[in-house]
Amino acid sequence: MIYRFRVILDNDTEDDVFRDIEIRENDTMEDLHNAITQSFGFNGMEMASFYVSDDEWNQGEEIAMMDMSEAGNTVRMMNETTINDVVHEAATKLIYVYDFMSMWTFYVELGEIVEEAEGTDYPNLMYVHGQIPDEAPEKTFEAEGEDDFDEYDDDLDINDYDNLDFDENWN
Repeated sequence: MIYRFRVILDNDTEDDVFRDIEIRENDTMEDLHNAITQSFGFNGMEMASFYVSDDEWNQGEEIAMMDMSEAGNTVRMMNETTINDVVHEAATKLIYVYDFMSMWTFYVELGEIVEEAEGTDYPNLMYVHGQIPDEAPEKTFEAEGEDDFDEYDDDLDINDYDNLDFDENWN
């Protein structure tokens, strides 16, 4: 079977940037990574990871390009994980992050599953929409309930040791 994915750049600009890609269900996540990087014009040499996602695009389990985990922690690897082990009718969404210095972030969603077309080479770039910007869109990270932190805004100067209320010889 062939999986048809839409890969959408997470950007805050007016222009949508996405690619539609077909790939065999039993290809690896590394094959999908390569198809995505090529379709967006990246050289594919930067670190990248997929993250299993739920319907609200919450980031879940990592599927990494390289094992950077600590001893005892196991991470699934792209080259050892087939696409259909991760994506299927009940789990259709992934988050893909390319180049952890720039944080190119993409939403990857399974659109449909179709029969393999005779004479078609896979992976297959079906559709291109929009041009990728020169630099990754800037991310804005905000805490939930940001206003809750206002109660701690007491204008203390932490470098003014004489006026801080603590015993310097506490030990």
